[in-house]
Amino acid sequence: MDIAFGIKDAIDIFLLALLLFYLYRIMRESGTLSIFFGILAFIAVWVVTSEILGMRLIGTILDKFMSIGLLILVILFQDQIKRFLVVLGSQKRWKFIGRIFKRDKAVEDETPWIMPLVNACMNMSRTKTGALIVIEKSMSLISYEKTGDAIDAAISSRLLQNIFFKNSPLHDGAVIISEGRINAAGCILPVSHDSNIPRRFGLRHRSAIGISEATDAVVVIVSEETGGISVAYKGNLNADLSSTELEHLLADLINEK
Repeated sequence: MDIAFGIKDAIDIFLLALLLFYLYRIMRESGTLSIFFGILAFIAVWVVTSEILGMRLIGTILDKFMSIGLLILVILFQDQIKRFLVVLGSQKRWKFIGRIFKRDKAVEDETPWIMPLVNACMNMSRTKTGALIVIEKSMSLISYEKTGDAIDAAISSRLLQNIFFKNSPLHDGAVIISEGRINAAGCILPVSHDSNIPRRFGLRHRSAIGISEATDAVVVIVSEETGGISVAYKGNLNADLSSTELEHLLADLINEK
């Protein structure tokens, strides 16, 4: 029997490949890539054993497992699935639709607030004022914002220094920045339990690494003990940064696609 292959079939295959690639990118950013590969591996085994090799016993077992597989995935990976859906529904991810209708407008600097942030960090470094600043990217940080106090203010060097002033009631928590504004302060972050983190780094650094492991946020830390400035991103820590290094690193990471 001849099977006709037309333009619709080519488009169908292309759209499926595009969908899989897009899902791969989102899961990689949300830290759920292992689930993606696990599901693909299971489907491949299921197709080979039941459809190609015709193994009835294994095929029947896998068929039953497939019927309840979604429920099992939700139970076992509820945190990862929640993180994936947050990334998928992020407003930032769909901004390209708006840009299509704004091509004729000049490109504006979307991060003019980096310099006030850098200046605040340098001033706090000189006075050894501890600080923890989380900058949201594509993954929503709303659940962490709820652990602190809402602020919703424009970013300024003076405001950041006042928040982390040693007598301030908010200085022990983290500041969360989103869309160029300070959304909340005094926020509680997850602590990383990575045994490879040097002992000289305290709770602020471990919290910074922890939130960077759970999300794609960029985190700035000012050490209260040494005054050193560090940046955590995707579980990695860049320590002892100068003002120039901090400015360039923040610009690169925040604008990274």
